Amino acid sequence: MPEHSPRDRHRQGARPSTELVLSALERAARHGPPDAPGASSRAVLEHLDLRERSPGGREARRLLKELLRSGLLAHSRRHGRDVWALTNSGRERLRRAVLSGLSGPLPESPQHRAWRQAQDAGALQIPRLRRELGEILEEASRLLGADPPAHSDAWFDLAERLRVAARRVGSAGHCLYEWSEPDDGHADRDELLEPADGLLDGAALPRRRALRAGRRNVLLWGPDP
Repeated sequence: MPEHSPRDRHRQGARPSTELVLSALERAARHGPPDAPGASSRAVLEHLDLRERSPGGREARRLLKELLRSGLLAHSRRHGRDVWALTNSGRERLRRAVLSGLSGPLPESPQHRAWRQAQDAGALQIPRLRRELGEILEEASRLLGADPPAHSDAWFDLAERLRVAARRVGSAGHCLYEWSEPDDGHADRDELLEPADGLLDGAALPRRRALRAGRRNVLLWGPDP
């Protein structure tokens, strides 16, 4: 279960504590790429739910530099960006803060927010997406019965629209019914795998995984199929 309430979001003017910044950094690194230790300043602010130029965002950046000077953080550069990581002293400071209750709850994590927003979008949009797919299928039925036969261009056009509309219904269905609520104890990455994949042969599995690419991208849902 998430370690936050989706409705318990920090105000942009709120100034985060040292312990909250450490906690946000630890979670951002935990949810980040496995082969890239630490987290960028932007990722830390995202986990604090703070905009970069807000008072709270400026205070968080100041605290990152202060924690570096005090030996609780290490600093590096990756792809032109500042990257921060907890040192052993930083991890111990955070551990004590968690045990004493000083760290406080973090805002909703970016990965949980993405899941929640996809759930909301799926519930709202899947009736429209299904209706649009149904209209294209009805058009296909009319083309099949056309006399004289429909021109090939009509089929090529319909095939592309059918592919897009069917993928949108599949994507919305995945987000709404199949994407489990993330546990913030670990990163939520779509590995493009399903429990029944063991029944597929070696050639079918790569193709099936390729078809699943982008299935959580709600921006691909419309409005026009």
